[in-house]
Amino acid sequence: MPFTSSSTGTGPQLVDMTCPHAVRAASASALPGLADEIRAFLQDKVLTNGGHFGPNLGVVELTLSLHRVFESPRDALVFDTGHQTYVHKLLTGRHQDFDRLRQRNGLSGYPSRAESEHDVMENSHASTALAYADGLAKARQLSGEQDRSVVAVIGDGALTGGMAWEALNNLGSAPRRPVIVVLNDNGRSYAPTTGALSVHLSRLRHAGRAETSPNLFTSLGFAYLGPVDGHDIARTEAALRQARDMRCPVVVHVLTRKGKGYAPAEEDEADCLHAVGPASTAKPSAPTTPSWTSVFGAELTELAAARSDIVAITASMLRPTGLHPMATRFPERVFDVGIAEQHAVTSAAGLALGGYHPIVAIYATFLNRAFDQVLMDVALHRLPVTFVLDRAGITGPDGPSHHGMWDLSMLSAVPGLRVAAPRDGIRLRELLREAVDIRHGPTALRMPKGHVGAPVDAQASMDGLDILHRSSHRGLDCLLVSVGPLAEPVLRAARELEREGLGITVVDPRWVLPAPPALASLAARHRLTVTIEDGLRIGGAGSAIAQSCRDAGIQTPVANLGLPHAFVPHGPRSDLLAHAGLDAGGIARAVLEALRPQPAATAPLHDPRLAPESVRPEAGRAQ
Repeated sequence: MPFTSSSTGTGPQLVDMTCPHAVRAASASALPGLADEIRAFLQDKVLTNGGHFGPNLGVVELTLSLHRVFESPRDALVFDTGHQTYVHKLLTGRHQDFDRLRQRNGLSGYPSRAESEHDVMENSHASTALAYADGLAKARQLSGEQDRSVVAVIGDGALTGGMAWEALNNLGSAPRRPVIVVLNDNGRSYAPTTGALSVHLSRLRHAGRAETSPNLFTSLGFAYLGPVDGHDIARTEAALRQARDMRCPVVVHVLTRKGKGYAPAEEDEADCLHAVGPASTAKPSAPTTPSWTSVFGAELTELAAARSDIVAITASMLRPTGLHPMATRFPERVFDVGIAEQHAVTSAAGLALGGYHPIVAIYATFLNRAFDQVLMDVALHRLPVTFVLDRAGITGPDGPSHHGMWDLSMLSAVPGLRVAAPRDGIRLRELLREAVDIRHGPTALRMPKGHVGAPVDAQASMDGLDILHRSSHRGLDCLLVSVGPLAEPVLRAARELEREGLGITVVDPRWVLPAPPALASLAARHRLTVTIEDGLRIGGAGSAIAQSCRDAGIQTPVANLGLPHAFVPHGPRSDLLAHAGLDAGGIARAVLEALRPQPAATAPLHDPRLAPESVRPEAGRAQ
């Protein structure tokens, strides 16, 4: 059902919104038409190009009000999380860039300091805005800048995160350090908000004007205004102006509706329209092949039916991480803890101490937030917790903060943790079953974003290693160690190299950390070993394999291909992998360069892209 604008065609148009001053200069009577035009624009551009849809439809009037009351960038507008900033981008002159939204070298789907002075920060991990605001307010107080506002916009879902409460604890204790917290309450993050906070906010919503009654925020030292209808621009502006003039920490409780103005998004209980892919329709059509997430979810549900000790934990992402099938069948054994990854991991440790085997299903990028808990609360106690890391490796259009490229390097430092990387759906099922059978330590299983490809069967197995390819009637020139879903381009590279007369072996370790000991003896039989992974080239699986070979006294050089030691921009997954040399052509070229004889006088000490781990400098391949 398309959105229909009620604009009369008079007053300012979206094309005129080149800076926030134009928004402030608009008459109040023109704003409803402008809001209509913004929603029509979002429907056109986001459903065509992909991006976060529902959250931005819900904040149109709120964002207009913010830019009319405050003077960005003089006043700091900090958004948490950044996926609700499309309207902010439009009102700060970036409407012409939406044709390349989330495309390589195009407009970011999150705030970007490189794009605009109006974007204060660009981290899209939830629950951080209040801490940024706390620091900004302290800096302005120290600098004597008392007339510049700091405004943090945070959703009720992000307010379930521990960092948000740490910041509230600090903000509320400083009555002379004014920060305005705009609580965008739509009852949802990726799904309906859960927990005691949700219950408290629901009571405030139904209390009408709750400003005179004590509540959680007033108990923490804040003034409280609201609840306010966030789709009523006049009332929202009035509340924001009142908060600005109070010169103390204030919570402005604003009620909005996610997906406002587009019926399929408003009624989207499954949150399919929270974010959409390119050329989306109101309801996405069924893919021809299952996703990695759905294969995991189906297998986990089967395991849970067979084993009553299996429980699962999600950090406010039940459907995106594949736990919905298990939650439907075994609701008492699936726990949604809100956007609280640290709590999720340590709670899993408690469940394991109590005799259960927890599955912590989480995006790979968000596990970064709970590293200390993985290390000290799970691994130190050798607890049987399985981490299932969705969206591992390059994720694509969401950019640096959402690429799951840090997990292998991070987890390689955790003693006693075993990490598996399935190459296809069959191996995903097998490795999940193996992981939950491990009773004396933690395990992790990583899988990429997208749909599973065709099965990649092994020709043979050796000491737990899958041999995917062996050249016949040729020497053993190069051993290619394929990590997870890169098996298909590695095999294509092997065929290219064979056409150059080389003998190639391709092996999939399946369990990639710690490095399987059998790999060292296999590497010793080849002239060169090359590891290929869609994680950081430094400190990941390849580095562990190289160290294992050195420890075993193996002289075969081990070279590593992977992602650069850098923040990789947004763009299509296939393009970004190719740019990092992780497609078939890039892999083949790197091997040929490494094996090509060099004149002694001009031979380089190392190939900067494919250097043995023992001599390689700590610089990733340039982007």
